[in-house]
Amino acid sequence: MKYLKLIRYQNLFMLAFMQLIFRYGFLKLQNIPLALADWQYGLFVLATLCVTAGGYIINNIFDVETDLENKPEKVIVGKIISETKAYNLYIGFTIIGVAIGFYLSNVIDKPSFASLFIIIAATLYFYATSLKQSLLIGNVIVALLLAFSVLIIGIFDLYPVTFEGNRPLMGLLFGILLDYAVFAFILNFIREIVKDLEDEEGDSNQGMNTLPIAFGVKRTTKLVFGLSFIPIICIVYYINKYIFSSSLLISTLYGLVFILAPLIYFTLKIWTARTKKDFHFLSTLLKWILFFGMLSIVVISLNLKHNA
Repeated sequence: MKYLKLIRYQNLFMLAFMQLIFRYGFLKLQNIPLALADWQYGLFVLATLCVTAGGYIINNIFDVETDLENKPEKVIVGKIISETKAYNLYIGFTIIGVAIGFYLSNVIDKPSFASLFIIIAATLYFYATSLKQSLLIGNVIVALLLAFSVLIIGIFDLYPVTFEGNRPLMGLLFGILLDYAVFAFILNFIREIVKDLEDEEGDSNQGMNTLPIAFGVKRTTKLVFGLSFIPIICIVYYINKYIFSSSLLISTLYGLVFILAPLIYFTLKIWTARTKKDFHFLSTLLKWILFFGMLSIVVISLNLKHNA
């Protein structure tokens, strides 16, 4: 169990689930050719999980002092697992992930795509060792990496089998993946700031330069309040233009109940949030909104198929 906590297995499970639902709850239902066989896509998900797990481990290694301030009960490196063993696990997970990515890139005859896994692994390392301390840069990087975990599905599974005859359809499907990636970026960027609000005291003691430390908790809370209207507006626009207008009642209700309503609730609560407990709750709420947001692709796909 200690090793599962080190790699943050809950987040890895959510990432794997997200990549699987986009493949089997969306792309597989479109009656189109896909570049990867099912077992190869399983390796693709495994490669993503290994690189991400490596990122969590190296982050835990460099976050020990900060976590002792913010979440002492969750510190693993140095208390349960030695730093040397943690480094070895980081190297092992990262090498396995990059190696699988190299193999898959050659399978689809795009060997240069292996560099994507190398870039992601390097970014996670520099995030943990230096970029995390930079104002907003760390927040942007984490949000971008989550968004890219959606886009990379299209890069490996759609792009290699795209040709002139199916380009419009493939472009449409890739555009849908891009929409979800943008949604994931916006929501996760906001969540990263909320997590900084939650950890403001410990981060300040460790000399970090997060937004709440630079601008104060109250001002940052108001900024998050303003930012929270962006996903609300996006969801309302998307439901009105693409779902409600298509008379997809189930998809519309799903979007309103599981995505829009919780987002509005978040906006109302963040205005009055002040304590560490408040920010932890709101961070968890955003995580669930992101989960149900990703799951909506299955609901919409099945709803469309039923009405076809």
